[in-house]
Amino acid sequence: MFTQKNNRRAIYLGAAAIVASLTACGGGGSDAPAQSGQPFEMTLLHINDHHSRLDAETTTLRLKNAAGTKEAIGVDLGGFARVTAAIEALAVGKSNVIKLHAGDAVTGDLYFTLDEGKSDAAMMNTVCFDAFTLGNHEFDNGDAGLKKFLDFLSVGTCKTPVLSANLKPAASSPLGALGQMVKPSMVITKSGERIGIVGLTIGGKTKASSRPDSGTTFENEVTAAQREINALKSQGVNKIVLLTHYTYEGDQALAPQLSGVDVIVGGDSHTLLGDKSLSDFGLTPGGNYPTLTKDKDGKTVCIVQAWQYSYVVGEIKVKFDGNGDVAECPGTPHILIGDTFKRGSTVVSGADAAAMAADVASQKSLRVTQPSAAAASVLAPFASAKAAFASTVAGRSSDVLCLRRIPGSKRDVSRSSLGDVCNKDARVNANGGDIQQIVAQSFLEQAKNFGSADIALQNAGGVRVDVAAGDISVGRVYTVLPFKNLLVRLTMTGSQIKTALEEGIDFSMTSGGSGAYPYAAGLRFNVDLNQVKGSRVSTLQFKNSSGTWVNLDLAASYKLVTSNFLADGGDGYLSLKNFTGSSREDTFLDYADPLLQYVKAKTPISRLPSSEYSTQLFIDTP
Repeated sequence: MFTQKNNRRAIYLGAAAIVASLTACGGGGSDAPAQSGQPFEMTLLHINDHHSRLDAETTTLRLKNAAGTKEAIGVDLGGFARVTAAIEALAVGKSNVIKLHAGDAVTGDLYFTLDEGKSDAAMMNTVCFDAFTLGNHEFDNGDAGLKKFLDFLSVGTCKTPVLSANLKPAASSPLGALGQMVKPSMVITKSGERIGIVGLTIGGKTKASSRPDSGTTFENEVTAAQREINALKSQGVNKIVLLTHYTYEGDQALAPQLSGVDVIVGGDSHTLLGDKSLSDFGLTPGGNYPTLTKDKDGKTVCIVQAWQYSYVVGEIKVKFDGNGDVAECPGTPHILIGDTFKRGSTVVSGADAAAMAADVASQKSLRVTQPSAAAASVLAPFASAKAAFASTVAGRSSDVLCLRRIPGSKRDVSRSSLGDVCNKDARVNANGGDIQQIVAQSFLEQAKNFGSADIALQNAGGVRVDVAAGDISVGRVYTVLPFKNLLVRLTMTGSQIKTALEEGIDFSMTSGGSGAYPYAAGLRFNVDLNQVKGSRVSTLQFKNSSGTWVNLDLAASYKLVTSNFLADGGDGYLSLKNFTGSSREDTFLDYADPLLQYVKAKTPISRLPSSEYSTQLFIDTP
């Protein structure tokens, strides 16, 4: 399982090709021969949502030791060079292979902050995908930012076609009219059979939470998909794949509304699909791989997705009958791991290592994969630039920004690495940590830039170090916020927000530890630890759009942005787990980037005014 602890981040971290024919890397055009009427089999290898996470990471799996006991063991996970190696290996010996990327290639790591997608494009070109559909985060820097990324993607010989049937670029968009840089669909020919690929981008979320140009719009997904399917079928194409960035749940709802779709290769929801036996290894699939459903005509549709962050390469073998209908579609989500096992920092060896390797081999979805040397070589200069970037100065602080989890003069008063300048500071004792408050403020401002937000919430323990007066490096920002957390937007009532605050405060007073104490932006309150559980927070005030503090309306609805760690119930915020479906939006924005942007935009930064601190009054127990 991925938690705040076991996903600690390493601290230091011209126009695109206009596709003149409907041709992919290794594919043929739409003028290929008519369908043969014979059974046909193809293999789709796919990824999605790699989000600029190009480096290998680590995770914990539950593996059997020599005594036959499962224990938590650290392993390397993913990395784009492993993706390249896996796709190369899985394609060997197969004649009808199509390589697909279902969107959100960018945003989420320092690589993108540094080079705006150049490193992502370079690594994607080590695979040479046959098609790439646009995700919402491809629009995070506007249409111009997307064009810049597609220009990078067009470098070299690969020329991956870019698809989105429902994208309608503005007349002034640097993307040009649909069909120039981005096509609605394409046809690939394999062994004399034509396969249609239709791209689809999640529309409402992209407009609300990313930054497409104001005149750039997105057609209804069902309408656009069916139109392209019909166009392909009119050309005699009877094998059709939707390449969607539309969520796993959205894909399941989409299929029964369409006629003629055979396979949906999806993204956006970062869903791990696979056999339930993965839970024995500490992983939790969100559904079967593939998930089988029916289209509008009652014909089989196979739905797949490949988790996230260069962790998985999906492999689905689609077998068609002579009518072009799906007969079966077995598949495997290959979770890419290394072959070294660790207990903490100690490498496991001997009989235990052999037993763990055998346990891995028993689970078909766990694939030990050595990174591609060629792809690693492509990444190397970008990785060096990323390391150098971590040492660059992002801005400076005119104040000491103290770390404190809980206000008051008796709890957590030795937390600061800066000593008594913070530990005995009257302002910190009264209102809590300066840097925690600034982190919450940066969350709120970032969320307003990408959609909307009224309130931000951050747990005290998610912020790890003080910031001294003076220069602030990029690496220091990622030391303050070192976890692999992401921002989540929840729609909550004022009453539900109060409940969450009460949960955090209660957890901070128990064995759960001080790290749960809540810091908020756009919201302030009084805390009295002498009151009974559920009644410790009072005088809640909300800062409205005019900048005026007003009483929080317990019945009103608010948009609250927080980390996925808290949204998943971490640090005792159990009620936040109940917000699912339309009440939860996973933005997949890296939670450290808001602080980096805040430092860069507002330098020199300083303590916020006392009126902005979320804890306005703190009364401790005797």
